[in-house]
Amino acid sequence: MAKRVVPEGDRRRRRPTKQGQVLTHGIIVETALRMLREHGADGLTARRLGLALGADASTVYRYFRGMDDLILAIADDLFGQAMADWRPTGDWRADLRDLGHRIHHAYLAHPQAAVLTASRVTGRPNEVASDETILGILRGAGFPDADAVRIYHAFIDLSLAFAILDAATLALPKAAREADEEVWRDTYARLPRETHPNIAATAPLLVARMNDSAYPTALDMLLSSAAAQLATSAEAGSAVRGARAGVRGGGGRGV
Repeated sequence: MAKRVVPEGDRRRRRPTKQGQVLTHGIIVETALRMLREHGADGLTARRLGLALGADASTVYRYFRGMDDLILAIADDLFGQAMADWRPTGDWRADLRDLGHRIHHAYLAHPQAAVLTASRVTGRPNEVASDETILGILRGAGFPDADAVRIYHAFIDLSLAFAILDAATLALPKAAREADEEVWRDTYARLPRETHPNIAATAPLLVARMNDSAYPTALDMLLSSAAAQLATSAEAGSAVRGARAGVRGGGGRGV
């Protein structure tokens, strides 16, 4: 049975923890993020979180229905970090690029949390506000609703997929991460032209690029595709309007 969640006002009236702080939803999420960063997903348990907060483990369940509820709260908090202080410029492409990078950066600032949460759908305020903003940008740019949803879907999944991929790399132990990075120089760059002509021809470029995230390139490709589609739709609409005007004009003159 799900545990009863105590209203925020009731929580705030309770006595301070051993560390002298009155617990809030935000403090628990912040502490959980720190624990994920320091100990990974396996290190985040109610007992350990209670110890870090200076409270009994059961205290966590007064704020969250369970650890999964806390994970969803962390996911929503990352969206909140991404959207903090963001302001639109009115240029839909620049605004989406900025939002995409903000989402990606917010997750990479907490790689362990990103791996744990980026595939989740929370339906919570920060996530919903982000989705509303992205769809509003696309609809405001002139995309029909079906196209706006399709591009939004690609945009958010691209951003979160790269967040998971890049965060998983950052979450590796340092020795493993460095070993992976060396493969491009120690293996790929030494393959002979006789057996691997394409890799050999591009080896310097591969070494220079492949340890960096491809997200900026992929995001720009997506936005360029969307911009080209919008331009094509606008041209088609203009042509249709011109044809209709010609028909109306011709009918009025008579023969």
